[in-house]
Amino acid sequence: TYDDLGDRKQAIADYTQVIKLVPNYANAYVNRGLAYADLGDRKQAIADYTEAIKIDPNYADVYNNRGGTYDDLGDYKSATEEARKACELSACGALQNLTKNKQLRD
Repeated sequence: TYDDLGDRKQAIADYTQVIKLVPNYANAYVNRGLAYADLGDRKQAIADYTEAIKIDPNYADVYNNRGGTYDDLGDYKSATEEARKACELSACGALQNLTKNKQLRD
């Protein structure tokens, strides 16, 4: 895939086509969000992660992705909330990392 080759812009175009064909495919939103995040468009990444969560509210890794993006934007409160939600759904790694990073910032 273009994503694997590092061509994020083409990957975004491909994921957009997938979303048009299969609008309820959460992974397409997640992968497009990751590509946007890699390009520095964190707000669009959050929008895509949010769409994926609407489709599959139990997709723990998406909360981690969205939380990490909030963390990148300096919104530590939202990042922690997302990490807690992910942890409730079984993916606790991000919460542990946020806690560790907060201790380093303090």
